[in-house]
Amino acid sequence: MRVNYFFLICFSVMFLYGCAVIKPGEIGIKRKFGKLSNNAKTSGAILYNPFITKVIKTSIQTRNLELSISLPSKEGLSVVSQISILYRLDKSMVQKVINNYGLNYENIISSIFRSASADVCAQFFAKDMHSGMRSQIEQSIKEKMGSILTSQGIIIESVLMKSIQLPPGLANSIEQRLQAEQDAMRMEFLKQQAERQAEIKIIEAKGERDAQLIQSEGLTPEIIKLKSIEAFKNLSDSPNAKIIITNGSAPFLINP
Repeated sequence: MRVNYFFLICFSVMFLYGCAVIKPGEIGIKRKFGKLSNNAKTSGAILYNPFITKVIKTSIQTRNLELSISLPSKEGLSVVSQISILYRLDKSMVQKVINNYGLNYENIISSIFRSASADVCAQFFAKDMHSGMRSQIEQSIKEKMGSILTSQGIIIESVLMKSIQLPPGLANSIEQRLQAEQDAMRMEFLKQQAERQAEIKIIEAKGERDAQLIQSEGLTPEIIKLKSIEAFKNLSDSPNAKIIITNGSAPFLINP
């Protein structure tokens, strides 16, 4: 009876030590006598002999590798940048990754990035890394890294240049250029505004001139005489005393 308990305990201990749980987002591969199995498991439990076999687990989720690196530019300047490399392992090639690089494959990714980024950034000016061309630089580095790593089972999803620190002299010159462009745009706006105001005044002056021309063309001698008669009539109807000096065609009124 004691022997049965002994074997039961031994079996339980071996079961606990000989069972590995693969979590979601992980992949597990058995390594027996130093040789990796061709069958990988992505989730669930794996039973194995703990004396001769070991289960190697690694993530197949997208991971973020952060680097701070000095990048060379076309004019020979050094631009410090904070880089994020988003990558993941091809689950069908995890065995190859572990055989070639082990579990420290991030060191390989970092080394290849440094080489690829140096080749790509050397084709651009430092100001390009701080402008709209940044996305083109990121894409070029990603493609160059992918041409090496994809066939090795490491997929580069994106390369992000999160911060760029330009040399102080270049940063100041860029700020001055941007300030000059803003000043030029403001002056152009003021100029356009002044031109519109001048056009409005010209249109108003033309309108007044045209109105005066129309009035002067309509004041014929007959109309002037008729207006004078109407003025005399209105004066004669007024009860107030007035002194009127006239040449017969236009009255001049003097209030006593």
